[in-house]
Amino acid sequence: MSDVDTVPAKTAEDGLVRCDACPVLCRIRPGRTGACDRYANVDGVLTRTDPLVLVQHAIERKGALVPFLEGSTSWQGEITPRAPVFVTGIGAGTTYPDYKPAPFIVSQPYDGVDTVTVVTEGIFSYCSVKVKIDTDRHVGPEQATVTCDGEPVGHVMTAEYGSQMLSLGGVRHLTGGGKREGTVTCEMMLRLCNKLPVELAVEGGAKLTVAAGKPPVIDGHREERMRVGCGSATIGIFAKQWFGHADEVIVVDDHITGVLSEHQAGRYLDIKPAGIRVRGRKSTPGRYFQVAHPGAGWGGTDITDPLAIIEKIDPGTAWPGLRLLMVSTTGEDAAYFVLDHRLKPIAQPMPAPLQTVVARIGENCEPALCTVLFMGGAGGSLRAGVTENPVRLTRSVRERLTRVTLGGAPAYVWPGGGITVMVDVTRMPERSFGYVPTPALVAPIEFTMRLEDYRALGGHVDSVVSLGEVLSHARRREEARRPDNPWPLDLEARA
Repeated sequence: MSDVDTVPAKTAEDGLVRCDACPVLCRIRPGRTGACDRYANVDGVLTRTDPLVLVQHAIERKGALVPFLEGSTSWQGEITPRAPVFVTGIGAGTTYPDYKPAPFIVSQPYDGVDTVTVVTEGIFSYCSVKVKIDTDRHVGPEQATVTCDGEPVGHVMTAEYGSQMLSLGGVRHLTGGGKREGTVTCEMMLRLCNKLPVELAVEGGAKLTVAAGKPPVIDGHREERMRVGCGSATIGIFAKQWFGHADEVIVVDDHITGVLSEHQAGRYLDIKPAGIRVRGRKSTPGRYFQVAHPGAGWGGTDITDPLAIIEKIDPGTAWPGLRLLMVSTTGEDAAYFVLDHRLKPIAQPMPAPLQTVVARIGENCEPALCTVLFMGGAGGSLRAGVTENPVRLTRSVRERLTRVTLGGAPAYVWPGGGITVMVDVTRMPERSFGYVPTPALVAPIEFTMRLEDYRALGGHVDSVVSLGEVLSHARRREEARRPDNPWPLDLEARA
């Protein structure tokens, strides 16, 4: 362990040290770690257990990227000459009890400009995760409670285009309920943010297994496809490809079921009315709401027999031999019927041209994934680690003079007061998140700006160290920059 990785701590006669990195104030025995496993007693010195994570920019040599810097894998050996290095907050330590400067305030020149990056690990009591689940299946009613290990940890949000949304965590679950609720909530968020799977249950709905960047598992079924669009959109996309091969196409969807002959796309192609009336509430021509209840069947409805949504067939309009295709918005469910002399739909083998279009629906469906966004408020303790006048940091972020990143990954800063950030956890290095048993999550956060701007906002200039000092003292883990992440030191290329 090096001097950069240690902080002063009170040592008792029996060798115990008191950790003041969070409000728990653990008393740690020699050779042991505190409750969070992030700080240890090493020969009577309080020491951060995880290495500081550095991210190195790929450089070009004779027109090619240095091979070991491609992708997101770690590299071995020393820092590559001339390649810029970014110091992340992962493994840096915290500012608790708040009045201290951030653990690392690093200066380095970049592209002819003197920059400063203020690096810390924030203790986020006010934080949550937003989970986007790509599926047509009904996971549960809006506002339904989501549980983990029997404890309430969040709720179902609105359904978006081909996705179900969950809001998990938050201060009321962390601290506003019972002790076990807070513990389970913290563990659930920690696993999700570190890209590990979590099992959830929705009251009145489905059982889910979700993990960032992985397909969702809903009631034991692994999702493969995100729908191409609602039933109406699917009609619009593929109407011309069905023309001449089917007399009527009904795209079953929990939200908007489409009927080709009534739809504007069908009218544009001069497809004659088929006289097949579906259940539900008609919105505009060829678009129907509430044809069935939500569920795990066709198109996110509760039906397994598509004919169940047909309310009637008009004998004055329909005709024997009418060709009817029924298909879901992912193409996973499809059936072909021909009306007999009684105008009853009779299942028939699907003609090859229609099979081709059904397969194309599936081809146009993106892979179903779970997206996990960490969301937190960077409050007084974080800002006090940057400057003695925290509101100046908030203003600097608003004025786009300061770039905010988490583990080097770009963060979306919400409009309005404060510094409320949101980040896609899959763009962050592995093992970016920790916890403290208050309970709260610990997340890396970095504020990067020009040195002159840092002086202007009243920053802790006396605590600035050079990148060389960090590289020469700190235990470290090196990561290559993800090519889809903007380089944090490039202040002219703000998102």
